[in-house]
Amino acid sequence: MAELVLDVRNLSVEYSGGVQAVSDVSFDLERGECFALVGESGCGKSTTARAIMRLIQSPGRIASGEVIFEGQDLLKLSNKEMTAVRGNRIGMIFQNPLDSLNPVYTSGYQIAEGLVVDKMEKSEAWKLAGEVMHDVKIPDPEKRLKSYPHEISGGMRQRVMIGMMLCRHPGILIADEPTTALDVTIQAGIIDLMNDLRHEYDTCVLLITHDFGIVADMADRVGVMYAGKIVEMGDVFQIFDEPRHPYTKLLMKALPVITKKEGRLETIPGSVPDLTQEIKGCRFADRCPIAEAICREQDPKMLEVGHDHFCACHMVKGGDLK
Repeated sequence: MAELVLDVRNLSVEYSGGVQAVSDVSFDLERGECFALVGESGCGKSTTARAIMRLIQSPGRIASGEVIFEGQDLLKLSNKEMTAVRGNRIGMIFQNPLDSLNPVYTSGYQIAEGLVVDKMEKSEAWKLAGEVMHDVKIPDPEKRLKSYPHEISGGMRQRVMIGMMLCRHPGILIADEPTTALDVTIQAGIIDLMNDLRHEYDTCVLLITHDFGIVADMADRVGVMYAGKIVEMGDVFQIFDEPRHPYTKLLMKALPVITKKEGRLETIPGSVPDLTQEIKGCRFADRCPIAEAICREQDPKMLEVGHDHFCACHMVKGGDLK
């Protein structure tokens, strides 16, 4: 039986004005697994990741839920205890590495810094930083150790960020849009690198993305988010080959396909509901092509529609549309 590393239960995040950015989100992560949270921009993916790390800033707050990591509820830890978890037992790669790296310190210093915090000798930490640079496939690592972030490419900066997180052997690596603003060739290299390293370090990955190409290359399981809720969850083959929720189906139809001859990509009509207002029924009802009266009156529950395949839709019964 696989080891359960992270268990997120009924997590909700609110902002002032009554905005429910994340509502009742639940999922888990097993050792060595990659779980992807996907959906449109603004659906709550990054907020979920920040809530796990307890990085929600005022006027936001974690309203309810549990985040069980290696048997501990992170939401019950003190700030000092949580600081010991961040970057050490849970690492996070943010969207823009140039914003995340300190411009006045060299890449090598920033990789070694966390190791020194862990009471490692500076000379040993510097040596290990060089080995990490080699592991993340940065060319001429001895030279790049002394390079500042602005002196290296975007792809190298992302590799430095990955090295910073993995050098302390975290149990979880949270990758929030790890290939944003990188060209497709560099993206492919970063994806291959993360796949190689998660198997080498036996680290599980929480992947935050709206790019289904990355999901196909990396993920074992997928959670599809809409307006702050997970509406469908299953393994990557189920989500791509047998999507059940109408939103997931429409997302799949909107993907670019090389052989597509219809011209323009399909879009999902309508707009995301106003999260400052109370939503009585399904959040996707106003945009759903098969919605009925019950969809606007009752919030659907997440039900199992196949083996380890879950969907929150009134119109889905036993894996088929009603």
